[in-house]
Amino acid sequence: MNRAFRKYHRILALIIFLPITLTVLTGMAATIIKEWPIDTGISARFLLKIHTGEIFKLQAIYPILNGLGMIGLIVTGLSMSGLFGKRKQPTSNDSH
Repeated sequence: MNRAFRKYHRILALIIFLPITLTVLTGMAATIIKEWPIDTGISARFLLKIHTGEIFKLQAIYPILNGLGMIGLIVTGLSMSGLFGKRKQPTSNDSH
């Protein structure tokens, strides 16, 4: 089971790497450009169009796909971590 989650986690990570990275970097850059007096020659509006998927005409589903991808990575990652695995029950001899 752990091997299957590892496989799914790896495939999912490869698929959502670019969209998530693009979302994070453009969100950070747009905030920096809007809040700090830095002239980069790139408008914050253009960066937000990339950030929301509007530039690709995907603004209706881009955030949902990013969110589903991240939820998938969280689920597969947590399942591999063993945090929610079966715990051994103490035997009656251990309590004495």
